[in-house]
Amino acid sequence: MSNEILFFGGFTLFVLVVMLIDLGVFSKQKSHIVSFKEAGIWSAVWVALSVGFYFFIKNFGYLIHDISDWAHLNEVHQKYASHITLFPDDFAKSLQVFQNNMALEYITGYLVEYSLSADNIFVFILIFSSFGVHEKFYKKVLIWGISGAIVLRFIFIFVGAALLERFEWIIYIFGAFLVYTGIKILFQKEENEQIDTDNHPAIKLASKYLNVYNRNVTDHFLIYHKGYKKWYVTPIFLVVIVIAITDLIFAVDSIPAIFSITKDPYIVFFSNVFAIMGLRSMFFFLSSVIDKFHYLKPGLGVLLSYIGFKMLAHSYLEDWGFKTVYSLYIIVAILGVAIGASLLFPKKQTAA
Repeated sequence: MSNEILFFGGFTLFVLVVMLIDLGVFSKQKSHIVSFKEAGIWSAVWVALSVGFYFFIKNFGYLIHDISDWAHLNEVHQKYASHITLFPDDFAKSLQVFQNNMALEYITGYLVEYSLSADNIFVFILIFSSFGVHEKFYKKVLIWGISGAIVLRFIFIFVGAALLERFEWIIYIFGAFLVYTGIKILFQKEENEQIDTDNHPAIKLASKYLNVYNRNVTDHFLIYHKGYKKWYVTPIFLVVIVIAITDLIFAVDSIPAIFSITKDPYIVFFSNVFAIMGLRSMFFFLSSVIDKFHYLKPGLGVLLSYIGFKMLAHSYLEDWGFKTVYSLYIIVAILGVAIGASLLFPKKQTAA
């Protein structure tokens, strides 16, 4: 267990260092408007790191659970991946099969989380617009907001894994919820939503327990008032809280979805971290063109419905030999059709 914690700690430190480099802490980079080129570079970096982690798991996945012998491998196998076949007489071959399955579950889960996180972009744009955040502070707010979201997702994931391990029937609740959510997205009409900044639940909760400065302070989350001799949180800090809470709300859909792919909470967490850290760069890269992919949202509805049906029928699918790679093919096909249809059949511009 100590080696598992050590690996998990090392992974967290690695993500933190990359995040700080991205934020420009080591270069003392000032807040600025993120260019399309910078967003593209960082999007490529996070995708490369995510794909690189797939190969790491494929070759060194045993480090995640500190697997050193057949007994431990069999224990982890029965707990998280009983659907795959191992070879009791060949530990090396069994370990490779197990690692290959972990890697496949990770990359499939990553693809699900990354695609579902695209829907967050619409909401983040709305949040920044409603709270009047200057564009040059988007990057800082998103990085810290998403960092807070990682902590909240960590709790969510491991609580969910514990519940699934103890009450297996919860998977049917997750499945029914995802089918309902997917169908709701398919039939949901587009609306010009607005956020009530004064009555937002996160703002009301923060204002109840924190001293909130009544004026906007650019580029600072905290400010010390010499007259009152108190520390105050600034309005831009409240936006960070709203971003983190909003991501957690979205996780109510996405995390149950990935539990249909793997029961291993570590794989769920790793795929979530890479997906939502890449979301920050993807926001700047796609925010100006996301409206062109108008079939993406219904595509995500189909994706959630498929995953929900898969969770409801998981016992039958396992008996029929349904493999994780089949889910990967189906997910890629759904997203490919949604993106392709958006490009082939552009959205008609309404007259002003």
